[in-house]
Amino acid sequence: MNIRKSILNKEGQKFPGHTYSEVVLAPAYEHAKQTLLEPMIAVHKAHLIMLVEQELLQVSGASQILAGISAVDKEALLQSTYDGTYEDLFFLVENQIMNVAGEIAGNLHLARSRNDMGVAMYRMVLRDKLVLAIESLLSFQETLLTVIDTYKGTIVLGHTHTQQAQPMTFSHYLLGMFDCLDRDLQRLKAAYDTCNASPLGAAALTTTGFPIDRNTVAKLLGFPKIIKSAYDSISGADYLGEIATAIQLTFINLGRFSQDFLLWSSQEFSAIRVADPYVQTSSIMPQKRNPVSLEHIRALSSSGIGNAQTVLQMLHNTPYGDINDTEDDLQPYLWKGLHLLDQVFRLTNVVVGTIEVNEALLKRRAQESFATITELADTLFREADIPFRTSHSIASQVVEIALDRGLNATHVTSVLVDEAANAVIGFPLNLPEEIIRTAMDPEHFVKIRTLPGGPAPEEMKRAIVEREASLHQNISSHQAEVNRIQACMEKLDQLTSHWGKKDEDNNNTGNP
Repeated sequence: MNIRKSILNKEGQKFPGHTYSEVVLAPAYEHAKQTLLEPMIAVHKAHLIMLVEQELLQVSGASQILAGISAVDKEALLQSTYDGTYEDLFFLVENQIMNVAGEIAGNLHLARSRNDMGVAMYRMVLRDKLVLAIESLLSFQETLLTVIDTYKGTIVLGHTHTQQAQPMTFSHYLLGMFDCLDRDLQRLKAAYDTCNASPLGAAALTTTGFPIDRNTVAKLLGFPKIIKSAYDSISGADYLGEIATAIQLTFINLGRFSQDFLLWSSQEFSAIRVADPYVQTSSIMPQKRNPVSLEHIRALSSSGIGNAQTVLQMLHNTPYGDINDTEDDLQPYLWKGLHLLDQVFRLTNVVVGTIEVNEALLKRRAQESFATITELADTLFREADIPFRTSHSIASQVVEIALDRGLNATHVTSVLVDEAANAVIGFPLNLPEEIIRTAMDPEHFVKIRTLPGGPAPEEMKRAIVEREASLHQNISSHQAEVNRIQACMEKLDQLTSHWGKKDEDNNNTGNP
C-alpha cells in the first residue's frame, strides 16, 4: 500500500481529515462555542430584521426563521464537543435553525457570507473585551488618584539612571504613572473606535446584488459606522494589530511600574510595604514577606506582551485578503491578551491601593542626600551673582569635599561653601548660613518647583483636580458607550419579538 492510501485510510476519505480536525477544527470549535455564539445569534437577528425591512423576506417567513434562531440550545452547544459532522459552529447552528424553521431558514444567508459575518463577530467580541479592559484601567486610575492625594507631601528621592537625582514627592512619581496610563487609555480607546465598525454587507468581498441596507444592520448591532470598502471589510487586519499594539504598550508600562515597586519593597530600600493579602512567606524562611503580587503583575504583563506580539507576527507578510491567518488561530491571542489586561489592572489596583509608604525614612534619606545640590548651585547663582557654570562647579566641589570627609548633606554649611568657592574661584562668597541651609532643604527644593508638572504642593493639588475632572469625563463617556451597546442589543430583541408577535396575531385572525 502506498503512503497516500495509508494516510487516507487513517484520516478518512472526505473532509475533515482526522488530523485536520484535531489540530484546527476542534480547537477552533471550542473557542467559538465559548466566545462567538452570542454575537453569532445577534448577527442572525440583525440581518433578519434588515431583510424584512428591505422587503426581501416576508414577516411570516422571518418569524419562522426567528423561531429557529430562538430554539438554538445554547447550553447544549456549550457542553458539546467537535465531532466532525459539521465543519464549524456556524454550520451546526444553521442546521439547528433549519431543523425548526424548515427550508425557508436558508434565506437567512441571503446577501451575506461567512466572510463578513465572521469579521463582524470577531469585532463584537473584541469590542466587549476592550470595554472590560478599559473599565479596569479607569478603576485603577480612580484608586491611583486617591493614593496620589494621600502622599502629595511625602518627600522622596527621585532617581535617574538608577542613581539619586533630585528630591520630589512620592505623588510626583505616581502622577507621572497616572499620565502614562492615560495615554494607554487613549490608545485602547482609539483601538476600540477602529474595531467598532461593521463589515456586514460586504458579503464575500464585493457586496451583493440584493438591495440590502448595510447601515441598518450596523446600527442594530451597535456599530456606529460601516467599513466603507467591501474589500477592506473582509481583508483589513490592522484593527487587530492596533489592538495588539495598544495591549503591548500598556503591558510594557505596567511591567516598568511593577519593577519599581518590587525594588522599593526590598529591605534595602524599605520605601513601601505591600499589604498582607498580597505577600507570601517562605516554606523555610519564616521572616520572609515576598511581594509576590508585584512579581505576578510583572510576569503576567510579559505574558500579555507575548500574546500581543504573536498577533503582530501572525499578521506579518500575509496577503491583503480574506485569509485564515486572521481568524480562528489568531483571535484567541487577542482575547487572552485583553482578558489578562483586565485581570492585571484589577490586581494592580488592589495592590497599589493598599501599600504603605515609609515616609519618615524616605524624608531622612532625602535630607541626607546630596540630591538638593542643584538648588545650591541655583542659589549661588541668584545670591552671589556669579555665572551658573561657576556656581555649578562650586556646588560640585562642595559635594567632593563633603564625601571625602564622610559628611552628608545636613553637614553642609556656609563655611564649607566658602572653602569650595576658594578652591574654584579664589575667594569666599560669605553667604548667610540660613541661605545655605534653605538651599539644602529637600522640602524647600520641592516647594519652589511650582511650574506646571512640578512636585510643589500647590501644583500637585491643581494637577489632581485637573486629572479628576478628566477621569470623570472618561468614566462618563465610557459608561455611555456601554449603555449604548446594551440598548442596541435590547432593541434587537424587542424588534424581533414585536414583528414576531404581529405575525402570530395575523395568523390568529385569519389574515395572510
